[in-house]
Amino acid sequence: MDDGKPTGPQAKWWSRPAEGRPSRSGPENRKPETQAPENQASETQAPENQVPEDQAPEGREVQPSLPSGPPLHEPDEYSTPPYGGPGPWAPAPPVQRPTPAHGTPVPPQAAPLPPQPSPVDPQAAPVPPQSSPQPPHPAPVPPQGAPEQPPYATTHGAGGPGEQRSPSSQWGQYDPWGAPGQPLTQAGPPAGTEPGNRKNRRGGAFAGVLLLTLVASGIGGGVGAYIERTGGLTTVELPQASHDNGDRAPESVAGIAASALPSVVTLHVSGTAESGTGTGFVLDARGHILTNNHVVAPAGSSGDITVTFSSGETAAAELVGKDSGYDLAVVRVKGVSGLKPLPLGNSDNVRVGDPVVAIGAPFDLSNTVTSGIISAKQRPITAGGEKGDGSDISYVDALQTDAPINPGNSGGPLVDTQAHVIGINSAIRAADSGKGTERGGQSGSIGLGFAIPINQGKRVAEELINTGRATHPVIGVTLDMKYTGDGAKVGEKGPEDGPAVTKDGPAAKAGIRSGDVITEVRGQRVHSGEELIVKIRAHRPGDRLELRLTRGGKELSVTLTLGSASGT
Repeated sequence: MDDGKPTGPQAKWWSRPAEGRPSRSGPENRKPETQAPENQASETQAPENQVPEDQAPEGREVQPSLPSGPPLHEPDEYSTPPYGGPGPWAPAPPVQRPTPAHGTPVPPQAAPLPPQPSPVDPQAAPVPPQSSPQPPHPAPVPPQGAPEQPPYATTHGAGGPGEQRSPSSQWGQYDPWGAPGQPLTQAGPPAGTEPGNRKNRRGGAFAGVLLLTLVASGIGGGVGAYIERTGGLTTVELPQASHDNGDRAPESVAGIAASALPSVVTLHVSGTAESGTGTGFVLDARGHILTNNHVVAPAGSSGDITVTFSSGETAAAELVGKDSGYDLAVVRVKGVSGLKPLPLGNSDNVRVGDPVVAIGAPFDLSNTVTSGIISAKQRPITAGGEKGDGSDISYVDALQTDAPINPGNSGGPLVDTQAHVIGINSAIRAADSGKGTERGGQSGSIGLGFAIPINQGKRVAEELINTGRATHPVIGVTLDMKYTGDGAKVGEKGPEDGPAVTKDGPAAKAGIRSGDVITEVRGQRVHSGEELIVKIRAHRPGDRLELRLTRGGKELSVTLTLGSASGT
């Protein structure tokens, strides 16, 4: 039955209209449009089998034909819009909607709109409700009193002009996550009819902005305080250990120094011709201080001696006694209380390799502490001899140490790990001279320092304090110091052309004769006359010694008792 539907072929959309482009409307509600340029092709083209207007069936709309003539543009072999045909838009693929999980509420489907009859086909199926697509730019709000536009736009399509269609085509139905039958988007409320909680949202937004401002202000204040306290973000602060109480193990160098330093003093000596600096240490609470003879020698008989303690306190000192043969001297300070004597050790107990600490004032640098070991024992050395007559030569059976000793250390203590004195620092081997041992030279330490054993120092100090003079052990012979052979040779003549062997002396009683060569003392080898003197003076007067000697190519052994002579 002919109900007014067109029977011929009709034009169809190959693609959906571009979003945001104004839709065509029928003659009833067509909006004014901007006229396209002359050289621009129409938005849609009529199909090739379009029927002329005079031959069109009744009720069918005939589109006007294009003007004839040459085309305004070169033909496009690929038929690309806008100069060719519509683009090859493909229909949307079918959508499989996910099945809601057990217990998940399914939103209700939107109620369909009542069927909208078409002017062309009144019996056409009703269009399902579709929400209008969101325009790319917000639409202007119509003036008050103007009628609102319906949510459905009028387009030209297969149904002919004047047909109202939902703006959502098949693309608008593509919603992979929506419930079945639910429109892609929900139409928003009309302009000017916003929900009532908008003011609440504005208040919440203001509170959030205020909170963010407060937090930023707090952070900024903290950063500013840090910069002010540390001097800037780029200030380098290096890690450092915390402060300790300063306690050290008693046997450590620091512990030894802390125990011994209060008993060590610095001596400044000045005389009419020269002056000097040296070191000493406290022997008792009465103010006696032990040092080297060559330290106090510049004072002479009328010079000044000043003692400076480790605390910085100074006091004048007077000479008690001295002995050039042992290179030892004792001075005394008066009117000083709270003196701390330095305890004395036993030099016979020292072994090579034992750790030691030397304390003194090298080059007038008081309270200087150096450490090392005992490098050797019973090292025979001689020092002095500046006068030329031999009266100032000292003979020491010394302890050798590699603890640095420099000029100014003379007279200072060499202590063990218990802070007990085992030696008196007296001489160093000078590198510039290459021979001999220097006492007053200005050469630095080369690791060859020598100290008088405290056992010998104790005996001499006691004699100097008690009598003002020291005694030397002797055997009663005159030695030939020019002898170059191995051993100590007894000379042919003594002082003032007297006999070389003292009459009724210890050597004469033991049977020693002129020309004998002494090679050993108590089993220790003797290579020169100086070494024999050193070995003898390492003992006390009255000690019994066993000597070995050669006479006419024969070796003999003799035993004698040491005599005594007054020192200078």
